[in-house]
Amino acid sequence: MIHIDYRDPRPIYEQVKDSLRRLVVSGALPPGEKLPSVRELATALTINPNTIQRAYRELEAEDYIVSVPGKGSFAAERREENAERKRELLRTLRETCRELRWLGLSDEEIAAAIEKESEGT
Repeated sequence: MIHIDYRDPRPIYEQVKDSLRRLVVSGALPPGEKLPSVRELATALTINPNTIQRAYRELEAEDYIVSVPGKGSFAAERREENAERKRELLRTLRETCRELRWLGLSDEEIAAAIEKESEGT
């Protein structure tokens, strides 16, 4: 489910956040599915609960999870109106495309790679 790489230069909470985001986006955590409690996940990963809490808080701010007081955190429904996250991802895509062009890929090859990835979802 979630793998922590201690050699990864990113903070652990970002690794946890990115792993959970991928699980939600891929459908491995379907909308409405309950996530482990902060304490459960911290124990399973042998990391500080504050680290998990920060990842959950940021995922909730980005609309990937929903927290219900007294019940826990759940994978969120897909939302169309998250304009800020869309802008951030499009900026990342532009930067990635620039680098791929610099590495010698044509726009057609980039488009084909994006199309191939889209077929997997």
